[in-house]
Amino acid sequence: MISEKFRRELRSQAQLWQAEGLIDASLYQQLSDRYQFNDLETASRNRFLTILIGLGSILLGLGAITFVAANWQVWSREARVALLLSLFVAVNAAGFYLWRIPPNKNSDINKLALKGRPKLLGEGLLLLGALILGANMALMAQMFHMGGSPAGLFLTWGLGVLGMAYSLRLTSLGVLSALLVGFGYQIVGGDWSAQIEFAWLQILVRLMPIAASLMFVPLAYWCRSRVVFTIGTILAIFALQVSMVQGLNSAWGAAIFCALPPALLWGYDDTIWPPVQGKMFQPTARSLAVLYLIGLFYLFSFYGVWEDWSQSPAEKQDWLLLANVAIFGAFAMFEWLRVGNLEFRRRRQQTAGNLPATSAIGIFILASASILFCHLNFAPIPQLATFLFNVLLFLLAGGLIREGLALGNRPCFWLGMILTALQIISRLFEYNTELLLKSFVFVLCGIGIIAAGLWFEKHFANH
Repeated sequence: MISEKFRRELRSQAQLWQAEGLIDASLYQQLSDRYQFNDLETASRNRFLTILIGLGSILLGLGAITFVAANWQVWSREARVALLLSLFVAVNAAGFYLWRIPPNKNSDINKLALKGRPKLLGEGLLLLGALILGANMALMAQMFHMGGSPAGLFLTWGLGVLGMAYSLRLTSLGVLSALLVGFGYQIVGGDWSAQIEFAWLQILVRLMPIAASLMFVPLAYWCRSRVVFTIGTILAIFALQVSMVQGLNSAWGAAIFCALPPALLWGYDDTIWPPVQGKMFQPTARSLAVLYLIGLFYLFSFYGVWEDWSQSPAEKQDWLLLANVAIFGAFAMFEWLRVGNLEFRRRRQQTAGNLPATSAIGIFILASASILFCHLNFAPIPQLATFLFNVLLFLLAGGLIREGLALGNRPCFWLGMILTALQIISRLFEYNTELLLKSFVFVLCGIGIIAAGLWFEKHFANH
């Protein structure tokens, strides 16, 4: 799919070419028709209206909740229930009706306020209805004296919004559902002694890595939404980390903690699912894998992390938590075997592939897991481990700079440059150094970044 940024740049260049006489009006019109130059401003206005309507829907929901709260004690229970249910049904019905109107339909509603965009208003009302759902659940539980935890409220609210998102295929509802489920899971925070209303919610919390993957990854493909995929993946990885910390001892848990999440993310391929064609979310998953490794290497590059870190057993054996690790571990092995097979075929056919990057990421993953495993199982090596993780961080930053130069990828190049400077400055402040040396390093890093940036821009401006 051609990005909007490319279409805008192409329109600007085409207008310049026409002004310079390089192309005539007919060729410019062909480019305009092919790349839909006339729809660029409409898309910008639609995004702006979506933001405004979403914000307005949230404010309307807060206003309605405040109004109900102000008169709550005056009304009878029957009036409260009728008000809550009628408000929920009315808002969702109006939102669904407006959302189903085609954009080009000529009707009186299309002339109302949004100038032919009732679909956006309908989506805003559906989002408002999802917010009202949570308020109804909380108020109904209060009216009928049903005790409950905040975690249970957010989890069941998120599941209700998830059903709305699947039925309507709306990205905004999918994002809201992922945030609600994630917030409910974060409230529990790995404290399995916390009381949740229903036994199935307890099981859902313990199997959250698998549940989050099953709930939000198919929805991301259904909505073709990178945002839903990113939030759902982050939730699944975070829940998997909690499972490893709670279900494994520190020796094996730390090594798997380092290796499994980036292996899962980097090995992910959209074509694993037969109906999916192309690389829709693989770049996003690999970007998350690189960010995970950056955070991991930077954390373990500090000597203080390794001090007084010894092996400790898990509090108790929870087979549901271990099932998360086992299933995701088997899936990661399947991914990497598949990736290795594909890359081997590319090498035999002498075609360009991602083998160097994939091999480097694999080495990074194995090295980090091996260092922690040796430190916790054989002999403490805090000095050596700190040095090795600094080396890994430096190599990762150098690899990002190299990829940025090879592919002309500006974000990748600057991420590597900033990571290199951050590593140098962090080591400078971690150890006792003179102010004169710190001043010299700051000046040297600043000059180096400016020189590298100017060289990068000049180099790719000429190519």
